[in-house]
Amino acid sequence: MTHGIRTGTETAHLNGGGGLRDTATRYALLPLRVFLGVTFVYAGLNKLTDSAFLKAGGAGSIGDTMRSARAASAVPALIDLALKNPVGFGYAIALGELAVGLGTLLGLFGRLAALGGALISLSLWLTVSWATTPYYYGNDLAFLMAWLPLVLAGAPYLSVDALLRARRQRGRRY
Repeated sequence: MTHGIRTGTETAHLNGGGGLRDTATRYALLPLRVFLGVTFVYAGLNKLTDSAFLKAGGAGSIGDTMRSARAASAVPALIDLALKNPVGFGYAIALGELAVGLGTLLGLFGRLAALGGALISLSLWLTVSWATTPYYYGNDLAFLMAWLPLVLAGAPYLSVDALLRARRQRGRRY
């Protein structure tokens, strides 16, 4: 009697073999990587090109956004720290989002980029969207959870990390 258990397929994708199911499994995180990468590049560029955002005060500024979120924040001390230099903090967030997005899209230091994205999402959840009710209306928590699989898996395929890893392995063989 045979059972429906597949054997010997655990490493088939490493040798280029495997069927459609193996290919789908191998690239399962790629849509998430592309979505998060594009979203964070867009968010960073949007902040850098928004003349109102990178100001200490005024409608749409980083300063006013942080001051209005302070009372409902889980960690108001984070906002107080950022308010010491809101424009510098705005640039740091924008450039951080841009670096995380590009690193994720390129698969360059994939785990580190994903960790950066998770930390940005965590800080935004604890400050800006903490008071959102019900909690699932706030997107920062969802972004945090979306980054975690990429923190664990990195960018093993279609990435600079994979190219560098393959080059190192070829160098060891010769």
